[in-house]
Amino acid sequence: MLVNNNLYKKSSKSQKVRCEICANYCKIADGKYGICRQHKNINGELFDESFGVVSSLSPDPIEKKPLHHFMPGTFTYSIGGFGCNMTCLHCQNYTISQEYDKKSRSIKISPETIVENAIRYGCKSIAWTYNEPTIHLPFNRITSLLARKNNLKVIYVSNGYFSQKSIEEVLSFVDAFNIDLKSMSQDFYKKVCGADLDIVLDNLKRIHNEGKHLEITNLILNDYNDSIDEITQLCDFVAQELSTDVPLHFSRAFPYYKMKDISPTNPEILFKAREIASQKGIKNIHLGNI
Repeated sequence: MLVNNNLYKKSSKSQKVRCEICANYCKIADGKYGICRQHKNINGELFDESFGVVSSLSPDPIEKKPLHHFMPGTFTYSIGGFGCNMTCLHCQNYTISQEYDKKSRSIKISPETIVENAIRYGCKSIAWTYNEPTIHLPFNRITSLLARKNNLKVIYVSNGYFSQKSIEEVLSFVDAFNIDLKSMSQDFYKKVCGADLDIVLDNLKRIHNEGKHLEITNLILNDYNDSIDEITQLCDFVAQELSTDVPLHFSRAFPYYKMKDISPTNPEILFKAREIASQKGIKNIHLGNI
């Protein structure tokens, strides 16, 4: 499907297009893909080849997202796709985000069927999750608007790496977010994730200032982002730049993808993180994967 031309720019000197769906702002040559490998330049027009193509469909407890303070006790209809706009070396879902066979594993589905399934399973919302939803913006926007017409809420489980244009669109149809704040280190974001920390922080502030429900997850990796100083910085950001009312989830990591040499996160550091967050006045703190 042709991407909304508000989300890309043509070059006046070549057939390259600048994708503006996420903060990578990929400059894509004719016949090539951007970093996410879902959007292709065909004769100077940007096409979303993943429109209506998903990897995963499942009714889940909303707490699994994790969202513990938005419609608790309800089920959400989870939809995942393929690809990602980050290249995290420790990705916990790398088999659909980084290394995947879309031809053999893909499921073709329409927005109408997704909404019908959600209603049939008794879900009160749909959740774009498992991989980064922003890269599927054309499809999840259409589906989400249909879901809201049918009294379903819309959830984004995201890395927060939105472009300036996509954050505007996403805020117009998403009711609740869980954003993975991976670290407070720019070096970590650059070397481990291939991204820019400041963009994520700015988007978190934008989401909060727009009054959307927001919860934050921090996946802690031994010897990478587990220092007391960094955890303190993260808690300070939440408490001072957002609100002590924003729920914070600290989650345990396991050896995956290109970080198979790490050991599972020491649970003691999660307990320490909870203590630090509590001292900073954060009211709702949760520990995951333990």
